Amino acid sequence: MEETITYVGLDVHKKSIAVAVADGGLAGEVRVLGMIDNTTKALDRLIAKLERPGRVLRFCYEAGPCGYGVYRHLQGRGYACMVVAPSLIPRRPGDRVKTDRRDAAKLARLLRAGELTAVWVPDADHEAMRDLVRTRAAAMRSLRRARQQLSGFLLRHGRVRSGKNWTLAHRRWLSTVRFEHPAQQIVLQDLIDTVEDAEARCARLVARIQELLPKWSMAPVVEALQGMRGVALIVAVTLVAEVGDLRRFDNPRQLMAYLGLVPSEHSSGPRVRRGAITKAGNAEARRVLIEGAWTYRLQARVSRRLLDRLQGLPKPVRDIAWKAQVRLCARHRRLTAAGKPQPVVTAAIAREMLGFAWAIARHVQPRPTN
Repeated sequence: MEETITYVGLDVHKKSIAVAVADGGLAGEVRVLGMIDNTTKALDRLIAKLERPGRVLRFCYEAGPCGYGVYRHLQGRGYACMVVAPSLIPRRPGDRVKTDRRDAAKLARLLRAGELTAVWVPDADHEAMRDLVRTRAAAMRSLRRARQQLSGFLLRHGRVRSGKNWTLAHRRWLSTVRFEHPAQQIVLQDLIDTVEDAEARCARLVARIQELLPKWSMAPVVEALQGMRGVALIVAVTLVAEVGDLRRFDNPRQLMAYLGLVPSEHSSGPRVRRGAITKAGNAEARRVLIEGAWTYRLQARVSRRLLDRLQGLPKPVRDIAWKAQVRLCARHRRLTAAGKPQPVVTAAIAREMLGFAWAIARHVQPRPTN
């Protein structure tokens, strides 16, 4: 019996899923089947309704806040499912009507046409580590806001101290600040306590990352990446948690484009015009790379901390890390001497860091998952 393919578009929400199907062939009918509950039982009933002898079902839905539960359930049942990148879905400029049913029908139609781009779906363990890493990043943002609120309060009332903030001397100075009105003294102490609580939360989350990292299948890759300058624990674990196995990219240029570190371009005819980096893809991974790239403004050398991280790494990894440091430090000096703005220089260094990280990842095997 000849098999036919039915393409199923799902517009997934917290409590409901809009369903549409597109028959095989570009001229096949696209039908909206209506709404179902966002539960595994409802999905199983939908599968039973659509299954026919000789029919192959292929599902897709947009990546979003509902996660990968639908994907994992359908994959567990043996059906192909694609989680679609929302920003890469083709859209008609004149289309001003948006409903759940229309979205489901559009997904089914585009899936049949092969015009959708899938996102990488992590396994359950990888997703758990990524959640932990993202929680730590959110805690750091909360700490930054708490410090800004405290600094703003002190500045507003003329309590200004020269020198670096958040050092031991600065904290001792904070303990000497006094206000005449008791309400303002209460506000000061509350802001100080908020900062200290946020710092303790960040420290706890970093400790949990260090505790759980050895049990993660990607731990060898994280350890190897730390052989690079500017890539300590948090940068390495964030990059791997957000991107996954770097070897899934055929070449480093794909990885650079994936994280939005390549220049944008608007060229036509003989004119070539390139602009700022595209900033596509994962913003958190791009941010930590930009931060790590600042360390290459100094001359190439192996510090004590870097030496500790290099211990036990394979020789090819150590060689790549040193080659990266020599090249990127020299490149930073050349670009700075040429008068390039520092943000442009740092983005260029971060882009090349990704290339060396990709090369290191090819020499390290993740541990097999259970």
